[in-house]
Amino acid sequence: MRTSVRNTTLAVLVLALAFGTFACRKDAGGPAGTAAGKGDRMMEVKRELFGRLADGTAVDIYILTNKSGIEARVMTYGAILVSLRLPDRNGAFADVNLGFDNLEGYLGTHPYFGVIVGRYANRIAKGRFTLDGVEYTLAQNNNGNSLHGGLKGFDKVVWKPEPVQTADGVGVKLTYLSKDMEEGYPGNLSVTVVYMLTNADELKISYEAETDKKTPVNLTNHAYWNLKGEGNGDVLGHVLRLEADSYTAVDSAANLIPTGEILSVAGTPFDFTSPHAIGERIAQVEGGYDHNFVLRGGGGELALAARVEEPGSGRAMEIYTDQPAIQLYTGNFLDGTVVGKGGKAYQKHYAFCLETQHFPDSPNHPNFPSTILEPGQKYRTVTVHKFYVK
Repeated sequence: MRTSVRNTTLAVLVLALAFGTFACRKDAGGPAGTAAGKGDRMMEVKRELFGRLADGTAVDIYILTNKSGIEARVMTYGAILVSLRLPDRNGAFADVNLGFDNLEGYLGTHPYFGVIVGRYANRIAKGRFTLDGVEYTLAQNNNGNSLHGGLKGFDKVVWKPEPVQTADGVGVKLTYLSKDMEEGYPGNLSVTVVYMLTNADELKISYEAETDKKTPVNLTNHAYWNLKGEGNGDVLGHVLRLEADSYTAVDSAANLIPTGEILSVAGTPFDFTSPHAIGERIAQVEGGYDHNFVLRGGGGELALAARVEEPGSGRAMEIYTDQPAIQLYTGNFLDGTVVGKGGKAYQKHYAFCLETQHFPDSPNHPNFPSTILEPGQKYRTVTVHKFYVK
């Protein structure tokens, strides 16, 4: 009889996952000082059809809800974080990620809203690198350089999904096989990304990859954050602290290719070792912030990388990573031509990005930490976004 009950329970679970919903009731509320709301809430992962590609391929969206009522939506196309709803200090929820209400928006031209970037995040100079004496040529899609994986990077493919549930949270596991020489990169690269929304009010993104040939790998998420709520004005009043004493110099504000120099932030507008409003010194940075900051921990172990607070709403976010660097981008190229959720036009500085990563153009700079993955090795990295209110 016990075996029969167990089998029945498993069957119900399988059916729930197959038809798109799994829920687990948790205790009401959350720890003091967190973003948790009031009342009895359900921890849930739910699947819905978000749309179809021109060839009929279905694109699903996974809706993750934790016991605090925080909700994340993740799409199988581009493994995109479509939205994240957080409460303010008064308990009012808002979506803090720029993006679109429908699949069609993501299929058009946009600046990588919420995507998983690969095979190589950021820039590779002139779309070229040499590995073991062989020169590889990549798609040049940014001022003659290769940016964010090329013309059809990981942000423009449909990933295979699988819902995930643990005692501490709910999530979705996404897998993709990038074939040998896709976008010019050598090796068949098997990639797994897991988004987990935890009951500690964290969005945890875990990455794994394996290859059958040496290849550069540098994966990140490209969420555009505005803790006031997407489309609700600029982010220049957000207060930022970075655990970075140095940054990688670039050749120009237009090209943004590292020169190879690593410069101290001390005495410059790049010094966020103590909290500063993002807009406090942005006028001193040609073009605005779009720079790679070298984290003082050096990577390898999970450590605090950044803290951002929005004084008006009280929403705050901490980012922890085991990567050696983080890219601060302040939406410099947003100009109102991209119309996002609810018909809102996204203007300059309406968001910031904090992309945990290896250094840009690392394959062409031997003094930078290596991004080369070899057969038999496993690429593993994790980034945690911790949310709270002040």
